[in-house]
Amino acid sequence: MAADAPEVADAPEVLVSTPADGVLVVTIDRPRARNAVTAAVAQGIAEAMDRLDADPGLRVGVLTGAGGTFCAGMDLKAFVRGERPVVPGRGFAGVTQQPPAKPLIAAVEGYALAGGFELVLACDLVVAAEGATFGIPEVKRGLVAAAGGLLHLPRRIPYHQAMELALLGNHIPATRARELGLVNRLVPDGTALDAAIALAGEISANGPLAVRASKRIVASAPGWSDEERWERQAEVAGPVSSSKDAIEGARAFAEKRAPVWSGE
Repeated sequence: MAADAPEVADAPEVLVSTPADGVLVVTIDRPRARNAVTAAVAQGIAEAMDRLDADPGLRVGVLTGAGGTFCAGMDLKAFVRGERPVVPGRGFAGVTQQPPAKPLIAAVEGYALAGGFELVLACDLVVAAEGATFGIPEVKRGLVAAAGGLLHLPRRIPYHQAMELALLGNHIPATRARELGLVNRLVPDGTALDAAIALAGEISANGPLAVRASKRIVASAPGWSDEERWERQAEVAGPVSSSKDAIEGARAFAEKRAPVWSGE
């Protein structure tokens, strides 16, 4: 699903910025190829995810695409040449197999198709423009949506709806994705990134240890048995409850002021 126009030689394919306190924005910057994923893009995203998790000053990531398109999936021309946009340990595009431990928000304008949709599914929250389009059309090209699409969809939407997307390969508009529960915020075209940064700011204002632990529990709980789920939750939540931040949160509430988090 790559476009025909060539990219500028040696131009960076992933841009990273920090437009707000605690927020890391990662932008796929191949607009003339509809931000199709190459090996360089995958490596750039993986490095950005590593930075997000390693930097205590960063609390939330936002993933988006340049030029009014989120991502049209894998660069098929590069695929035919033998290139595979997969990072060991991280998966397709450097994130689908192993997302960051910290929250990641997708800011979607235009197309989020094939691997692009799988990138969306690797994120924890989704802000989509009203004109955005989603889908996994791999079957139309003799491929399988094996970068997480077929694994995540049955956990996010009803079984038969997941099957329809997987077997027909058709696109759905953002309004339908919102109805299915795949989109958290539906916003006017051209405003998805700003809305995602604002949402990230709301998350960033909360206790970083609590946010990270909450994401881990929500993401992991479906795989826990009834017998182990309370114990497993306690393993994650316990250290947070005894942290300095927990004391600070309670003290700030009592003193009617904003908490000052230390991440400890």
